[in-house]
Amino acid sequence: MTTYSTISPAFDVYAIRQAFPILGRMVKNKPLVYLDNAATSQKPLSVINALNDYYTGYNANIHRGIHTLAEEATAAYEASRYAVKQFINAAATEEIIFTRGTTEGINLVAYTWGRQNVHAGDEIIISGMEHHSNIVPWQILCNEKHAVLKVIPVTENGELSLKAYQELLTDKTKLVAIVQVSNALGTVNPVKEMIAAAHQAGALVLVDGAQSAVHLDIDVQDLDCDFFAFSGHKVYGPTGVGVLYGKRAILEDMPVFQGGGEMIKEVTFEHTTYNELPYKYEAGTPNIADTIALKAALDFINTTGKAEIRKHEVGLLAYATEQLENIPGLTIIGKAREKASLVSFVIKGTHPQDIGILLDNQGIAVRTGHHCCQPLMKRFDIPGTVRASFALYNTMEEVDKLITGLHKTIKMLS
Repeated sequence: MTTYSTISPAFDVYAIRQAFPILGRMVKNKPLVYLDNAATSQKPLSVINALNDYYTGYNANIHRGIHTLAEEATAAYEASRYAVKQFINAAATEEIIFTRGTTEGINLVAYTWGRQNVHAGDEIIISGMEHHSNIVPWQILCNEKHAVLKVIPVTENGELSLKAYQELLTDKTKLVAIVQVSNALGTVNPVKEMIAAAHQAGALVLVDGAQSAVHLDIDVQDLDCDFFAFSGHKVYGPTGVGVLYGKRAILEDMPVFQGGGEMIKEVTFEHTTYNELPYKYEAGTPNIADTIALKAALDFINTTGKAEIRKHEVGLLAYATEQLENIPGLTIIGKAREKASLVSFVIKGTHPQDIGILLDNQGIAVRTGHHCCQPLMKRFDIPGTVRASFALYNTMEEVDKLITGLHKTIKMLS
């Protein structure tokens, strides 16, 4: 049997777990085993403390105040913007727009750039493994503009057909919107190669980085993507805050998304002059506290080290995959050559929801259902899957508990 070791002087998972208070709680009189990280990650104390520090120490609105609290809040908010710039290697902070999450970032592009640039007969390409948030906005846009939505097929092992993708690209393609890491399968897509092909065809590319930002090194300049969106709550940060990166020249040419305070320079009843980037797209009072705490989350990742985190997560995935494949009647859905640290599976004769409920009774949190990827589930002719997704604080012992829990669950359902 293969031996998997993730303990090293540079990465002590048991020490790291101490930074996450929630991991010490009990569920149904059992120690919590949290394996739902693809839905949302847990938060370290540094993030929780950052929220508390803002509300107890310098709670104030930002940018327009001249008093001390407002200046401190503004400085902390903009420090988060700089931290995001560094985290994804954007060329400038002006290219970093704060949103509520990946979904809002994608919708922002669809409702601004899309409405301005997509016309009747134009084509938008997405993939067959997209989250609903990277399907529905483009459906709405295509219906409104009488454009065509094309879909890259998914192979039996859960990868995109790059041959089919090349054939879908035409001189009518205006945008390719693709996920970098599938939230339902764990597949890591070769987005750099796909971006280059799209640019050669004259199209722009939006990358859904909701799952990839926490697992992979992100360099938007190296990828050469035109847009990149991700969510704070999946990178150990708070809910309700996200990021849209866009190339500066493209953002400057796009129309505004929402009207209100901050996104303006001057307003009269006859005319409004809009603000410069990035404030042009940040109307109204933003989610100040959670945006400030996002920096604490990114600092936590950087301090821990993405390379060490990745090594640990790869070990967890390999071990879990090996153990799951030994369970009779269990089929893993998505066996791509390159995967992030999640595994989806079905068990013959059982419904994913029943498995999820019985695992929860044992203190084990997994996600069940279609994972907001109904077309993908239809592609595999299944109602949904059980998804176990791993983070930097998960352990081999927790994988063992999942396997033991599944054996008990199968006996109960048989």
